[in-house]
Amino acid sequence: MLRIGLTGGIGAGKSTVSATFSELGAIVVDGDVIAREVVEPGTPGLKKLVEAFGDEILHPDGALNRPALAAIAFSDDEKRQTLNGIVHPLVAHRRSELIDEAHEDAVIVEDIPLLVESQMASMFPLVIIVNADPELRVRRLIEYRNFTEEDARARIAAQASEEQRRAVADVWLDNSGSAGELVAKARALWHERIQPFAHNIKTGQPARSAPDLVPADPGWAADAQRILARLRTACGHRAMRINHIGSTAIPGLDAKNVIDVQVTVASLDVADEISEPLLAAGYVRTPITQDTVHTDDPALWQKRLFCSADPGRPTNVHVRVNGWPGQQFALLFVDWLKANPSVRDEYLSLKRRVAAQGHETTSDYADAKEPWFLDAYRRARVWADTTRWSPAG
Repeated sequence: MLRIGLTGGIGAGKSTVSATFSELGAIVVDGDVIAREVVEPGTPGLKKLVEAFGDEILHPDGALNRPALAAIAFSDDEKRQTLNGIVHPLVAHRRSELIDEAHEDAVIVEDIPLLVESQMASMFPLVIIVNADPELRVRRLIEYRNFTEEDARARIAAQASEEQRRAVADVWLDNSGSAGELVAKARALWHERIQPFAHNIKTGQPARSAPDLVPADPGWAADAQRILARLRTACGHRAMRINHIGSTAIPGLDAKNVIDVQVTVASLDVADEISEPLLAAGYVRTPITQDTVHTDDPALWQKRLFCSADPGRPTNVHVRVNGWPGQQFALLFVDWLKANPSVRDEYLSLKRRVAAQGHETTSDYADAKEPWFLDAYRRARVWADTTRWSPAG
């Protein structure tokens, strides 16, 4: 099962995207639809709303007068929080019921208006944001949904900012054009990323990553932060720490377009325990169980390696035991290169020479660098002892 979080500001066009995914075979769990369902006449949800906001939020027939509720609830932060505190738990419970009823190979698209505001992004292997300029959204709300300009602007202002949405977006769908253009973008996303992602999870296959060396990308840091948040949610208390490691963690260093992350655990038993939660988060287990050995005890270089099934964001998740040399070196290597520009330049030269040899796989590329690492391990340990290094955070 692949669960996708879909959201966007009011008037951005996420309903068009969810409808497109539904036509293509996704099971869409629509937060707006559920939110209406849980406050229908006779429900406990509607009773709680009346108790909080008064009878003036009802039509004469007893149904919820949504514009009246919005005018009250969105007038200040405290009232909006009261509204969310009533509706959100009811919606979450109903959403869980619908997901539990889906078959195990389903692609479930959860259309959640307040996904960002509710800090739910890290619960999903993939988060899609539909966005449009606020002024365009105001015009759409007035023209198509009979909002007043004042109400439209109030609703937009009460929701997450573009900056907050970008911070959690794995996919950013711009809807500044026509509805047809947005549908075309959604269909392409489905065929090029979502379907392969779901297939990889079903078959236990990591997404393929090219061994090509690419220029340093400032966006790697933001990608890593989303991945770290997702892994913290998946691993919970079993992760002692989670760190962005490897070349993409070093500013200005060319690298393969693969994010490396280390999850530190108390034992290999714990590493095995988190296999199922990691799969639910989009990371499949590989047969690799050991790093290259650099000390006398090979057993201390054991690990578990999980790789992302998402073809749009190749990721390696190295699960290592706290205090073992492989776990320590992964953290040390990043700090050593950051503190020593000459070593970073030396490593970059090596990477470029190896890349020029045209290796067909990332494994071949890594093997070709290994002779340099034999000496680098010793040099890094000398630097750590000299500077009294200890891992930060």
